[in-house]
Amino acid sequence: MKGARTKHGILERAVDIASVEGLAGLTIGRLAEELEMSKSGLFAHFGSKEELQLATVEAAQQRFVDEMFRPALKAARGYPRLLAICRSWLDYIKRDVFPGGCFFAAASFEFDGRPGPIRDAVVAAMDVWLDALEKAIRMAKEEEHLERGVDVKQLAFELNAIFFGANFSYQMRDDKRAISRAWKAIEDRLESVRVKGR
Repeated sequence: MKGARTKHGILERAVDIASVEGLAGLTIGRLAEELEMSKSGLFAHFGSKEELQLATVEAAQQRFVDEMFRPALKAARGYPRLLAICRSWLDYIKRDVFPGGCFFAAASFEFDGRPGPIRDAVVAAMDVWLDALEKAIRMAKEEEHLERGVDVKQLAFELNAIFFGANFSYQMRDDKRAISRAWKAIEDRLESVRVKGR
């Protein structure tokens, strides 16, 4: 039990470091220094840098689900839940759930041209997110809140592009209006396909 708690604490710190400095720079030595632990102590939990990085991606995904996705699921099924997911994503950026902005936006750019297990783990995590967003859109269609002709994958792509654009402007350009601009873009796009009166 204590070992699991220790590992959880280590990974929470690893996620924060990687969100600011990148996954590639996350090493056992760097983390040992940050946590004032011995390298051998960290090796007991993670046998290699790659193992540490993979565990960090998994921990980041869990934080994303807990902080961003799970709260939005309390909203009513259909359009209200889709809106709640979109609002929750923007709030999660504003709340600095990850100190460096969206962990997965950063990791996606960092590893998009680097084949290997870390890239595969980031892709898998992003696929889970996009599948969940597509599911929320499909449910809104099933509830007849969105027009029947809505292309689910296209709309999910557009919403995710707005999220990534908001993260870039908010983090990189320090544009504090990025969140409200993104929300307007989301509302306009969703209203354009919403069944009126539903």
